[in-house]
Amino acid sequence: MDQRTPATDEEAKALASALRLRILRICLGEGHTNKEIAAILERDPASILHHIRTLVRTGFLQPQPERRGARGAREIPYLATRKSWQVSAPAIDRSLLNAFLEELALVPREEVEIARLGLRLAPEHLADFRDRLLNLLNEVSALPDDPSAPAWSLFYVLHPDPNRP
Repeated sequence: MDQRTPATDEEAKALASALRLRILRICLGEGHTNKEIAAILERDPASILHHIRTLVRTGFLQPQPERRGARGAREIPYLATRKSWQVSAPAIDRSLLNAFLEELALVPREEVEIARLGLRLAPEHLADFRDRLLNLLNEVSALPDDPSAPAWSLFYVLHPDPNRP
């Protein structure tokens, strides 16, 4: 994550929304139309279109070739560009957490693997741990998307423990 470039103000604003982060997740690996995204999120297509346009304008979503829907209507699917993994925007921390919690609430508890670990590491061991973990995340994020495989989500947070001096 150290290799990430700082987000512009416009990019940071685009990512400072749990709803937009969820749209990006929906469009990861497979294009979806405004109507499909709205149905998945159980929202009004008009309000979703506003968010899609913001994500397109900032390069986080890319329109795919136009297609015809079931009744011949013009449809434009949108695909996530994976640009959000390449930018750093510290102000979106709460949006990431909110998007994660919204998505987690949709998953049956028995399908969730969760762990919490308290550590006390010397600075050099913490730096090594952080580097190894982030290198692994970067390595896995660069793997090709396999449409036939189940989709998984990972939320990673490392923070000082305010409960233990």
